[in-house]
Amino acid sequence: MFNETINCRKIVEGKAEGKVIVSKNPINFLAMVNLDTGKITDQSHDLFNISLKDKILVFPHSIGSSVGAYSIYALKTNNLGPKGIICTAKADIITASGCAIANIPVVDKLEKDIHDFIKNESRLILDATNQKIMVKNRN
Repeated sequence: MFNETINCRKIVEGKAEGKVIVSKNPINFLAMVNLDTGKITDQSHDLFNISLKDKILVFPHSIGSSVGAYSIYALKTNNLGPKGIICTAKADIITASGCAIANIPVVDKLEKDIHDFIKNESRLILDATNQKIMVKNRN
């Protein structure tokens, strides 16, 4: 049973289900993520020392070098990448291109503020193909 369905815009199609990790801060995938562990390495980031592996990442957008797209691909290749990404701001070229080559579903332009419905460890289904996010449990 779902508590909330949120419409969104598809950037990279696909479907993912799992627990979320939520950040209100951007991520530099090249400089802030350890490609051997999948963990955020920046001590000032709210996801410090948390792994992206098999999570659905909810964050505004990425920052930094375009090489960050290859970092997303490397995470996926190393089995350390997120299952899906929800950009709470407009999806950027680094996230979009990295997820496109890594085959990770991505959405943006949510019709509602997802922060009202989720917190870390909430479960949801990200159906980018059908442009829906279905939240399984609330805060």
